Amino acid sequence: MASATVRRKLSALSSLFDYLCERNAVTGNPVDGVKRPMANGNEGSTPALGDSQARKLLEAPPADTLKGARDRAILATLLYRGIRREELCGLRVKVLQSRQGVTHFRIKGKRDKIRFVPVNAAAQRLIEDYLILAGHRTDMQGALFRPVTNNRTGRLDKHLDPASIYRNIVRKYGLETGVSAEVNGLCVHSLRATADTC
Repeated sequence: MASATVRRKLSALSSLFDYLCERNAVTGNPVDGVKRPMANGNEGSTPALGDSQARKLLEAPPADTLKGARDRAILATLLYRGIRREELCGLRVKVLQSRQGVTHFRIKGKRDKIRFVPVNAAAQRLIEDYLILAGHRTDMQGALFRPVTNNRTGRLDKHLDPASIYRNIVRKYGLETGVSAEVNGLCVHSLRATADTC
């Protein structure tokens, strides 16, 4: 059996015998002290991008269109800071805050935990370019990243849908640049993994 299978089976047996010990059905756990094989060698299963692949993906959106400027800012934010796509979609203009002279995102994460994440200089420049082009820099309560078209309701002042980050940005530019072919399993988490390895 593979190492991961052996580890999983030993874990299941250990949990069963722990339960039986608590109920006084057995006197001890025979799995205690059994050495478990290493699995994965602490290697993550999410593929990360190399420097040239990240650069290729970041430069794919056209710089002279509103959608291109927005997509470059989004990709830079994901690549340099590794925030979750739900967190990215929930950002408002007001979350760009200066703390001791450094621009930070004030991010509300899982379980409503607040954290301050420094904004990379390149990402900050791309975000500022996007906000100037989009014209909503002063709408502090409004969504930071917004749709550029909306065929259903016509509203452009709402937050982006997290699913569209993968479908319309990461996958789209990954296919256009060939990065999807180079990185097996390219997804939004790949950009998060890339930020973690930098």
